[in-house]
Amino acid sequence: MDLLDKYKKTWENQPEEGNKFSAVDIYKMAKSKSSSIVKWIFIIGILEFVFLNSICFFLDMEEAYLEYEKIGLINFVYYSQVLAYIILFYFLVMFYKNYKSISTIDSTKKLMKKILKTRKTVRNYVIFNLGYMALLMIIVMVAEINFKSEELETKQIFLIILLTLVVTLVLLGVLWLFYQLLYGILLKKLNRNYKELAKLDENN
Repeated sequence: MDLLDKYKKTWENQPEEGNKFSAVDIYKMAKSKSSSIVKWIFIIGILEFVFLNSICFFLDMEEAYLEYEKIGLINFVYYSQVLAYIILFYFLVMFYKNYKSISTIDSTKKLMKKILKTRKTVRNYVIFNLGYMALLMIIVMVAEINFKSEELETKQIFLIILLTLVVTLVLLGVLWLFYQLLYGILLKKLNRNYKELAKLDENN
């Protein structure tokens, strides 16, 4: 049981005339915790962005780009990456804006709405990353099959499709677990704060 839960129990068991003062204190604590959680969501997003982009400096991407060019995907990969960076930057800006807005909110209902918005932003961020990876792998698979269509038999095409789907599902599963570890714990805490605020709002 954390400090907010203990504070809430004390508030619920105290005389009714003291409830209003304690309700304000509980709100302030819930707001402070929510602000801290959203700040960590923003920090983790930044660290993830920097880490994933730093990998490119340690990997030889020239061979991969030569393969993309051979199968006619070099322009698609380039422009899709540019678009992905723009969208990822947008999400980082939204994480920061959510943090700043929660820090200045002075209404329980507004704070609850902002918590819901933050949860939705994180969910959309995860869906985008998973969707982009899946789309990229499927398009590369189709381009590879199309490029080698004259050399491949039906069985080989079937095996390539099956293998690509299995690899894609495994990678998406690993990435999903990664996001559950990174953001899932924070979102659970944020959701608990939302429920506490909802109860607080009902009692007032």
